[in-house]
Amino acid sequence: MFASAIKNFIKKHFYILKVGNKLAPAVQLGQVQLYHHYQTKKEQNKLPKFNETGFKNFSQFEEDGLLLYIFSIIGMGSKTFVDLGSNDCVNSNCANLAIHFGWLGLFVDGDETMIEIGKKFYSKYPNPWNHPQQFLCSFITEENINTIIKNNGIEGEIELLSIDIDGNDFWIWKSIEVIQPKVVIIESQVAFGDKNLVVPYLNDYNNNIKSNFYSGASNVALQKLAHEKGYRLIGSNQYGHNLFFMKNGIGEDEFPEIDALQTLQHPFATSKFHEFEKIKHLSFISY
Repeated sequence: MFASAIKNFIKKHFYILKVGNKLAPAVQLGQVQLYHHYQTKKEQNKLPKFNETGFKNFSQFEEDGLLLYIFSIIGMGSKTFVDLGSNDCVNSNCANLAIHFGWLGLFVDGDETMIEIGKKFYSKYPNPWNHPQQFLCSFITEENINTIIKNNGIEGEIELLSIDIDGNDFWIWKSIEVIQPKVVIIESQVAFGDKNLVVPYLNDYNNNIKSNFYSGASNVALQKLAHEKGYRLIGSNQYGHNLFFMKNGIGEDEFPEIDALQTLQHPFATSKFHEFEKIKHLSFISY
């Protein structure tokens, strides 16, 4: 507890010492050049494969690069995002777009300390004159998610929705109606392998953890939900546990649908399949 408090204090007041190199002008310039490079490749009909474009700057894995590639091709539009389960708002799928491309949006997390770290960071960086981001500390539920988004002035079509709340991700996306994101990135549970399974909705998720692997939804189930909502699966991070969906009618030539099983080929994913044996007796929903 004490070590965690010290770590969060350092983050809140000295985070720039850890991530300062990620804000360097050369990093921004390189990404802007890459953005235009992809646009040129689109005109030449010589685009790279989606899974070859990933890199990490602020994201936990290579989501920053994958998102930059996507929005280089389909356009950045209004540059609006909603980040559910934003952690400290810096180690985030939306931070790179916010910092280097001027995106604005809403960061939501249930940990007040994490939200305060984010507020402190963005009040100074990338510069203190930027239009402020929005922050909210709230536990996200099926009942409140649409109100949370709408009450923060975001409705209709937006560019990006990121969901990483370590549990009820499937049910939260299913419940969202107030926004229509062009792209959705959502965490899955690779331990479920090729099964069409979802852990039932838990009102008090943190107090109902039976296993680190008894959470979320399989890649197959998330693809089925996506079809219901008018989206298609276009890829994942290399480990297969962050899935990328695009709204139908957008970028269909450049981003065709793939099968969920194609996202489960990495040894990281396949090494988790046996974990299902330890939890198969628990309650699941076949979606």
